[in-house]
Amino acid sequence: MWQKDVAEYCKTCDRCQKANKSIGKRLRIMIKIQEPSRPWEIGHMDWVTGLPPGGDRSYNACVVIVDRFSKTLIFLPFHKDYTAMDMSQGLFEVKRAWHSVNWDSLMEGSKIW
Repeated sequence: MWQKDVAEYCKTCDRCQKANKSIGKRLRIMIKIQEPSRPWEIGHMDWVTGLPPGGDRSYNACVVIVDRFSKTLIFLPFHKDYTAMDMSQGLFEVKRAWHSVNWDSLMEGSKIW
């Protein structure tokens, strides 16, 4: 019997309502992510910055490229202050080595382009 009393009290209590108020977006149906059917069909790219200087050129940042099909990783050393032109030249060198990479899917969410 007391459970009903507690539930009724919590419905009318101002403090309880503020504490239990849900914030944020409501849940929605999730959209299925496209699955790749072959290696390097879909890839992702991310920058890791703030690293301690390393290597002969004292690189302090790294670009990580991930293939979603095979989970293959490519790590590219860069400097944090590289411009878009410097980045594109570095990525062009990698593209020659990894010619089958779908670079359009990598560049979609990039802030530097």
